[in-house]
Formats: sequence, C-alpha cells, structure tokens
Amino acid sequence: MRKINLPSFVFVLFLLSSCIAQEFKELEPIKYIETGVNPSEWVQIPAGEFMKGQHRHKTIIEKPYEIMVTDVTNEQYANYLSEALEAGKIKIVNDSIMGYYPGDPFDGWKHEFKITAGDKVYMYLKEPGIRIKYDGNKFSVIKGYENHPVTFVSWFGANAYAQFYGWRLPSENEWEKAARGKDGRTFPWGEEISPNIANYNSSHNLFEKIFHKDITTTPVGFFNGKNYDGYQTLDNRSPYGLYDMAGNVWQWCGDDYPNMHYRYMRGGSRTNYEYNLFTWARNSAGPSFYSMYVGFRCARDVKPEPQENNNQTDNQ
Repeated sequence: MRKINLPSFVFVLFLLSSCIAQEFKELEPIKYIETGVNPSEWVQIPAGEFMKGQHRHKTIIEKPYEIMVTDVTNEQYANYLSEALEAGKIKIVNDSIMGYYPGDPFDGWKHEFKITAGDKVYMYLKEPGIRIKYDGNKFSVIKGYENHPVTFVSWFGANAYAQFYGWRLPSENEWEKAARGKDGRTFPWGEEISPNIANYNSSHNLFEKIFHKDITTTPVGFFNGKNYDGYQTLDNRSPYGLYDMAGNVWQWCGDDYPNMHYRYMRGGSRTNYEYNLFTWARNSAGPSFYSMYVGFRCARDVKPEPQENNNQTDNQ
C-alpha cells in the first residue's frame, strides 16, 4: 500500500480550500496610462508566402485580410457586452455571462470532448482580478484599466465578440504572418529581446514598481518607443505595425481542428519566458478556459473595392 505523507496532504487540502474560499474583491482604480495607440485601428495583411514555424517552411496565405493593431481592450469588450445584452445575444446567470454556441463536429477521438450546442460561459464577473463590472444595467471598466487587454474571457467569449461585429478570430497562419512578416524573424520586432520591449517574465518588475505593484498587464501599445515617467520603452511592432504580438497576454486563434476540441493561442504572456514569445510558439486549452493571461484580437476579410462602371450612357 502506498503511504501518504499526512502533513503534506493536509497542507495541499488547506491550499485547495483557501483557493475555493477566496472572497471576491473588486480591484481598486489605477492610474490611466495614455499610450497614443488607437485600439480601433486595423491593418491589411497581403496574400502570399511567409516563413512559418521554427524551421521556417514556406506557407501560403491565399487571400488578403485585416487584423487589429492591438488586442481587444477592456473598454471595447465592456461596450460589446452592453450592446449584446440589449440585443438579447447574452444573458447573465449566477454572475456568469453566457451566450449560445452551435457546437462543434465530434470525431470521437481519444481525449476529445464533445462541444455541444447550447449556452456557454463567456466570462465570470466574480473572478478575482477581473477588470469589468456590471451594475445591473450596463457594463463598465474599473478606472485605469480601460486600455488594458481584456482578460478572463473564454474562447467562446472571444469568438462571440468577433461574430457580433461580423468579424472572426484569426487563424494561426494569419496570426503568424501578421506577427513575423515574410522574413521568418524570431520575434515580431526582430531577432533580439530586451526587458523594455515587451511585457514578459523578465520585464514586469520595473513596470510594476513604477506604476502599481498589482498590475499584471500593460496597456495595449505600451511598448512603442515612448518614455513613461522615466521608463524608456522600445517599439515592439511587427513588420505590419501590430503591437503586442509577443508578451502581455496570449491571444486566442479561431482554428477548429478536426479530431480535437482544443483551441490554440499565440504570443506568450506576462508570465512567460523568452522562448514563449517566439513567433511560432503556441499554447492550447479547451474553449471554456479563461485566465488573467489570455486575451485576443480579431481579423476580418478584406471587402472588395467597388468596380467603376465604365459604360457610358448616350443621352443623345
């Protein structure tokens, strides 16, 4: 019979019970940091080849597409929730924001879970550390966090946001080309990394000391070459001008691969080391998963330009 170390076992139970009993406490407002970056901007990514993965094999993007310059912010997501609630697209059940999802094909593979049609949780409003609140009528953001990336949102919640506006989550291929361009670079900005070019494990201490010890994310577009109260940042834009394609928060992608229920995310987060910020690095979780270190940005198809009518009418 296997022996159990009783003191260790009791300690584990204590930790678990402490986590379960953790009481929700709303975050305090923080200083708002203006970065000068507009989270409503999009850029167009051209069709064509790019160098994919660690071994940089050629991959084709068939059609041009547009992608957000930054991650979706708390303010953008709170506005969506208010609009979606008014439109009857979401509901609130026991502090959970929920909405309908039509389900996924099920292939019956080992470890694959069924994603059935029904209401899915987008966000839980009593999650410790959440930056969005609800007053019984509309949603708002705790002051200072308006331009931070939205977190604690499941893949279902990210996908619903995109679809509400007629957009979508980017595929992994689309995300990677937008992050690294055509030259196969290791990081979105190039080949080297330093603590003041992204929000990752080796960079957060100085930022937190300057602004607030409990901040886990930086505002979108924060690392843009500006100096903030003596903290000099470097510009971390990708070749196409996208901010934060490495660090800060992981970003959900839209691929629904056959034979699995997992969804993939890209970019690395504040808690990760340098190798998680490589442009080919990836992570995965079930679509119900959410975390303070996971967010997203959207993509959309390029609308064809209207063709001019060259037929002239002869009125004579």
